[in-house]
This record gives sequence, C-alpha cells and structure tokens, in this order.
Amino acid sequence: MNALWYYAIGFVVIWILAFILKDKYNITMEGFVLMLKTERLHDLIDKIAKKAPKFWKVYMNIGIPIGFFLMLLMLVSLIWSLQLMFEMPTVSLILPGVDVPGSPLYIPFGTGMLALATVLVIHEGGHGVLARVENVAIDSVGLLLFLIIPGAFVEPNEDEMKKINGISKLRVYFAGPMFNMGLAVIGLILMLLVGGLVATGDFYTSDGMEITSVVPSSPSEGVLSNGMVIKEVNNQPVTNTRAYTEIMDKNKIGQNVSVTTDTGTYHVIAGKNPNNNSRAYIGVRSKEHTIVRPEVSSQYGTFIPWLLTQLRELFYLIFLLNFAVGTFNLLPMKPLDGGLILEEVVGYRIRDDRRKDFNNTLNSWTRFLPMGLRCWISRRFNNLLDFLHNHELSDEKVQFIVRAFSYVLIAVLLVLIIYGMLPGILQMI
Repeated sequence: MNALWYYAIGFVVIWILAFILKDKYNITMEGFVLMLKTERLHDLIDKIAKKAPKFWKVYMNIGIPIGFFLMLLMLVSLIWSLQLMFEMPTVSLILPGVDVPGSPLYIPFGTGMLALATVLVIHEGGHGVLARVENVAIDSVGLLLFLIIPGAFVEPNEDEMKKINGISKLRVYFAGPMFNMGLAVIGLILMLLVGGLVATGDFYTSDGMEITSVVPSSPSEGVLSNGMVIKEVNNQPVTNTRAYTEIMDKNKIGQNVSVTTDTGTYHVIAGKNPNNNSRAYIGVRSKEHTIVRPEVSSQYGTFIPWLLTQLRELFYLIFLLNFAVGTFNLLPMKPLDGGLILEEVVGYRIRDDRRKDFNNTLNSWTRFLPMGLRCWISRRFNNLLDFLHNHELSDEKVQFIVRAFSYVLIAVLLVLIIYGMLPGILQMI
C-alpha cells in the first residue's frame, strides 16, 4: 500500500477524533479545514517580538524589496511553466513519503515531516512576531489540517490591522515568506557545514546505489523494493551516482534491464519516462549507499557518522521546503500572502500624515548630500507622490484587480497540477 493511502487513513482517523473532541479542545471544522486554536503560543510570540523590535523592523525593511523581487520572479516562473508543462511536470505536491509518478520531487517521510514542521512554525510565527512588533493584537494561534495537508495559522486582529499604516502592513504580510527565506539560508549554511565536515573527515565510501523509492505504477513496482542496494546494471558495476547515471542513460525503451542488488538479480522491462517519452525509465529513485570506513568506525563508531548524514539531509530539506513554500506564498493571489500584498499596494493611499513621514525619511537618507541635490530629489519625490495620489483607485477597482489576478493564477496552477500530477495520482490510486 503506497503512502497516499496512509495519508487518507490518517485523515479519516483525525477527523473522527476531532469531531468527538471538538468541544473539549476548541476545535473548529469548516468545510475541509480543521482548526485547533490555542492561547499558549501568545506569550512566546510576545517575548520574541519585544526582545528586539528594532531588529525585526530592520530585517523586514530589507526583506520587503527582496520579497517584491521574488514575487515578480515567481510570477514569471509560473507563466514560463505553462510553456514547459508539455515537456515535463513543473508543479509537485509536497507530501513527505508520497512518490507521485512523473513528479520532479520526492520528499522522504521522516526528515521531510520535520522539515515541513519548521516551514509551518516559522511562517506563521513570522506573521505573529511582526504583528506584535507593530502593536497589533493576535486573536488566535493554532494548527490546521486542509484535507491531508497540515498547516498553522496566526490571526492578527482585523480592526487593528486596518488602523496601522501601509508599510507596517507590508512588514506583517511579508514576514511569513521572509522568515522562511531566513530559515532557508540558515538551513543551507548548516547543510554545507555538515557536508564539509563529512567530506573533510572522509567518513564514507560508496558500494552501490540504494533505492530510496520505487515509483508507484512504474516498471519496477513489484520487482524492486525500497532499501535494496544496486550493485550492477546490465552486468556493469555501479559504485557511485556518475557510473549509475551513465549506464542507465544507455538503456532503451522496452529493453530487459538486469539489476543486480544485495538481495539478488532482477529483470525490469524499461518503459517510457513520464517526463520525457523518448527516454527509458525503470521507475526508481536512488542515492549512493554509503558505508562507514573501517578506520572511521574504529575511532567514532557508527552512530556519529549516521547522525551527520541524517542532519545533512534534514538541513537540505529545511532549505528546500522553506525556500519553495516561502516563494510560492508570494504569488499575487488570495488567499496567499502575495494576494494581501497586492491588495495593499494597489489600494495604497497617500495620506497627508504619511507624506510627512515619507519626506522626513527621505531627508534623513539624503542629509549628507549637497543642498541643491537634496532639493531636486525632494521635488521629484513629491511629484511622484502627487501622481500616485491623483491616480488612487477606488476600493471596488482594487478588489476587482485582486480577484482577477487570483482567478487567473489559480486557473494556471490548476492546469499545471491537473496536467502534471493528476495522471500520476490516478495511477497510484
């Protein structure tokens, strides 16, 4: 039974328990969304926010322009994906342990779940911290489940959010994705440090390719199994990724591929690669099977080298998932953060008090320049503010623009998911 069925069974069990315990534990059930609200995290968010409010504001002031760049990059990438979808799937479901045929991405269950938890906690925690930095109360904090996809939420008080200025709102909206970006950078640095330590210590040697996943409905299903170590392919030894890739690339569609593993020799008829119909494919994902060198084992044992390998994988997934989810949330469509950001930018108002704040900030930035140049910059800046003020959009037009963007992008995502992932999911079922 593949992992997708385990998720389905878990979904049914959790929803039954939630229905039974909803009154006791403040659980709400809305459509396909299950929410568990708690007050316990309020104090923790307050402490983090009050510890260094200036630092968080500076961090987000730097993060906002980076976020706008990533938003534009994601928008261009999504449109570009429409051109590539006929060649290969460009959208993948992030479900640890589920290997969808044709998916470009596979996340292992154990370390994948831990990494996904960091994504959820840091994203919603970021919104909560910046809300408190901007003196916005938090109504509720908790966990949610959308179908089989876990999540978390932080609900800042809507009335207080409406009262703060536009820059403060952008800090709160951008906080989730930018906290994900920050954790992604930390994960990447830690992964490189651990990987460098392993490489420098020369802890391992490879004796073949370990099968990490047999793709459901692939030629190898029912023949090969997870955990097998491939020693030879077509009677040619494979001890590392390079040798394995070179040999596998020579296979032809319909060829009887001989795979020698640590448990015996098996034969697989190569099929068509879901991502490229002209290439052969047996349907296994693999990585180098590493063993601890005897001299290392005698000095450190086997636990420390094993732990370093697991940490390297965990830090890689923390980097990958935080970057992927953080950038995805910047797509300018509701209910994602990018949709709220788009709504705030399109509907921004140049109020008199904000104009004064803008000019004071500009003066502080240009105070070291000659007076003539400062005056020229100030005039041009205020001309821009006048232009924006004279072309402000009504609330109705703002809502129309945001809805239009959201509908178009949701349609694009549905096309990419249906074309790229639905056939594979149906094969699994």
